[in-house]
Amino acid sequence: MKTIVFDIGETLVRDDRYWASWADWVGVPRHTLSALVGAVTAQGLDNAEALALLRPGIDITAEYAAREAAGCGEHLDETDLYPDVRPALAALQRLGVRVIIAGNQTVKAGALLRSLDLPADFIATSGEWGCAKPSPDFFARVLYASGALATETLYVGDHPMNDVFPARAAGLRTAHLRRGPWGHLWADDPQVQEAADWVIDSLMDLTTIVNK
Repeated sequence: MKTIVFDIGETLVRDDRYWASWADWVGVPRHTLSALVGAVTAQGLDNAEALALLRPGIDITAEYAAREAAGCGEHLDETDLYPDVRPALAALQRLGVRVIIAGNQTVKAGALLRSLDLPADFIATSGEWGCAKPSPDFFARVLYASGALATETLYVGDHPMNDVFPARAAGLRTAHLRRGPWGHLWADDPQVQEAADWVIDSLMDLTTIVNK
């Protein structure tokens, strides 16, 4: 592999803070929203549908802006990273791999990620690109940023519908990460195992893949 591209949420960054802040904003117990997020995702729906169940007709964009204005908006720091993120990304760079971070996140999330000074050659979000997974346009942007052939580019993520399946359809190699609710839920699914070149338990497993 010449380039490895990483999803963001529940691949590099824990979503605990994100959903907890939304629960506080809409005034429900954090566990309630967390359970609803898992339920709608298991049904193949977008995570935001969980908020719609709590507040039918909610305007997510307007509420996001209101949260930012109230000082309750997005926040990201070192404590939100999974423990293996820095060592794995740094190890891959030492092996000569181009490391890219690209996932479905806001423009602000992109700025917050860059402020963490991660061992990455390039960071981009769907908000910055104007297209989101699982769109083919998103993975076309991924491949352009890769600077390598699709068969030399590996996309790593936890979500089959947003990561493994569309990346595979775009011709990229794929790794399904057994992490977070969706990573664990689908790791043993036959379709995921067929579509993924690898199913991994840690980002450090990627160093072994590169060395093969």
